[in-house]
Amino acid sequence: MTVQQMMAAGAVCLAAFSMSARAQTASAEPLRNVAQLSATGSVEVQQDLLTLSMSTTRDGADAAAVQLQLKQALDAALQLARQAASPGQMDVRTGNFSLYPRYGKDGKINGWQGSAELVLEGKDFPRITGTAGKIQTLSIANVGFALSREQRARVEADAQAQAIERFKLKATEIARGFGFGGYTLREVSVAANDQGYTPRLRVMAMQAKSEMSDMAPPVEAGKSTVLVTVSGSVQMK
Repeated sequence: MTVQQMMAAGAVCLAAFSMSARAQTASAEPLRNVAQLSATGSVEVQQDLLTLSMSTTRDGADAAAVQLQLKQALDAALQLARQAASPGQMDVRTGNFSLYPRYGKDGKINGWQGSAELVLEGKDFPRITGTAGKIQTLSIANVGFALSREQRARVEADAQAQAIERFKLKATEIARGFGFGGYTLREVSVAANDQGYTPRLRVMAMQAKSEMSDMAPPVEAGKSTVLVTVSGSVQMK
């Protein structure tokens, strides 16, 4: 390598080092006139999705016999539920199906226990409760309410619009409060969730259902409050 080439290479390295040093210095400089803030939008809406689970338990000395009893109880319930099923209005699915040994004081297996579950879910509350009232091989174990996907999406859009407007208003107020004419958005994040009361039916009260044929249990949905939070930082200018 000639002397001229060595000098040129050294100049390039020096320039690169200088640019890197300036970039590090710039990145190390503290942010100025930046405000962190958040705003929340909320919408209260009626819960429109009912989830009703039904279950039964069996106990016996033979595992195959217990499993067969559970299967027969679940098959009978499924047959009735499928006749009333309607997409979105009442969807039917099986839940937990378990079989496990029971142990005696000597640590040896002395029997078997098992459980089976059926879940009815949808927007047609009378259809769901009416079907549950006709099923005699399972008992109601739990009732829960929530928002359907369509309801949640619609409400979240409204709550998000509220949160964004409140964020913009708060950013403007903060900027003016510090003597600035306005702001620019640096970064932002959006988070959504809903809060609601989910009633539960008393299981003991529903065990007597087998004595009341075709008795639909009373249910009443509550409300959910959908919250959307917009948070981030703005550059006041």
